[in-house]
Amino acid sequence: MAHGDITHIDIPVSDAQAAAQFYGSLFGWDIREFPGFEGYPMWSAPNKVSGGGLAPRSEGFTVPRSYVEVDSIEAVLAQVTQLGGEVRLPRTPIDATSWWASFVDPDGNEIGLFEGKTGGSD
Repeated sequence: MAHGDITHIDIPVSDAQAAAQFYGSLFGWDIREFPGFEGYPMWSAPNKVSGGGLAPRSEGFTVPRSYVEVDSIEAVLAQVTQLGGEVRLPRTPIDATSWWASFVDPDGNEIGLFEGKTGGSD
């Protein structure tokens, strides 16, 4: 996977424009609204295969944490704080070749990060 790749996920937001700025700056996602989907900006990751939407926050709308693969967790976490987010869990080892972390974006969503090898590394 490439830096910024994740599966489709809807992220609940109260301010779609602010959320689009945050995620676009952090991961380089292409975020835009499409005709017929006004108020629901959609994002696509750099590989143009995975993507999702910035859905309007509503009562009871929750999303399980998704993980974003990155080249450097430490570099991304530094950007998180610069862009107004908060580190929830710093870079933590999973095994000798992979790490995870999590942060909370300015809208209160917790997102996980993954760095390393997948699929049974040596």
